[in-house]
Amino acid sequence: MIIEPKIRGFICTTAHPIGCATNVQRQIDHVVVTGPITSSRKRVLVLGCSTGYGLASRIVNTFGSDADTIGVSFEKEPSETKTASAGWYNNRAFEKRAKAAGRVAITVEGDAFSDAIKADTIAQIREHLGQIDLIVYSLASPVRTDPKTGEVYRSAIKPMQSAVRSKTLNTGTGEVSEVEIQPATAEEAQATVKVMGGEDWELWIAALSEAGVLADGFLTLNYTYLGSELTWPIYNKGTLGRAKADLDRAAAAIRSQFGADSAYVVALKAVVTQASSAIPVVPLYGTLLLRVMDEMGLGEGCIEQIDRLFRDKLQPPVVLDADHRVRVDDWELSSTVQDEMTYRWGLLSTETLANLADLDKHRAEFLKLFGFGLGGVDYAADVDPRDIG
Repeated sequence: MIIEPKIRGFICTTAHPIGCATNVQRQIDHVVVTGPITSSRKRVLVLGCSTGYGLASRIVNTFGSDADTIGVSFEKEPSETKTASAGWYNNRAFEKRAKAAGRVAITVEGDAFSDAIKADTIAQIREHLGQIDLIVYSLASPVRTDPKTGEVYRSAIKPMQSAVRSKTLNTGTGEVSEVEIQPATAEEAQATVKVMGGEDWELWIAALSEAGVLADGFLTLNYTYLGSELTWPIYNKGTLGRAKADLDRAAAAIRSQFGADSAYVVALKAVVTQASSAIPVVPLYGTLLLRVMDEMGLGEGCIEQIDRLFRDKLQPPVVLDADHRVRVDDWELSSTVQDEMTYRWGLLSTETLANLADLDKHRAEFLKLFGFGLGGVDYAADVDPRDIG
């Protein structure tokens, strides 16, 4: 079949197997060309391993530090007539290349919030790695089922207490408009913390510890985005802020049990993801950020951010902020970048968007998430959706 992107709102319902494999290979090439990364952590578990920062973490540790990895993700398999999710193709492409490089690469596919997948993952660790010394938590799901009660929680990305009006962008039409976002209820705020807070992270560490598969001196990282003043009404001052505060609480709880250097929340920069495309205000901020950081020579995608995290930020002595976080959003939140962002934000309109921001690149980066728009791929070719590239 000829596989083309089918976009519905902020969702792409198809993925290209060869394109996804090409995207994975390009990220591997970036790490290999940049050179080896010093690390003693050679047995790595990545929770949320199939796309974005999780996939980049798996690639950086495997091809930068010669680590063996087990990944966990929830993906859709292909059929004869339908494509898989992009993450499924990414997982297969990564496994193929990691094994060719002589590294262990096991992927557990299922609901990472469930007790069953935790047990399955622990069994895989015992069989293939014995123990793990690095756990990366990079899950991005809007829904979580509590494994103890069976209750389903759905996150709601909203402000707290009062409605917020702000500029937003329709990435399909390029129209800049104003949106009013109503405040969350107490129940919605609580549900967002249950989905996006630190509870499941703690449950994973507890399960791994009880099973005896945590190595002495292990490190666990949980990725977050804090944002700037332009997005704070939706992020830090909204329901997401409540969830992010709970991440800090969970990190402190893990450190109190396992040691001062055992757990860090890592703040990363804004990048184009399917999840971020669904949040009001954020796509407009993202198109502007792409243009400003590229003009200043500071542009980074997922692989560049995670490479810098492990190559520089996690090398001893690790520098932490006042809240004990590792900051890799330092370039984005520098005064030089944010002053320009604030200036341009005030000028943004449908008419000025093309001159101030980079919607074309934002659209291109979005399509690349699903394996489309990559050079060297024949998108007119007949492809079996079960091909793993």
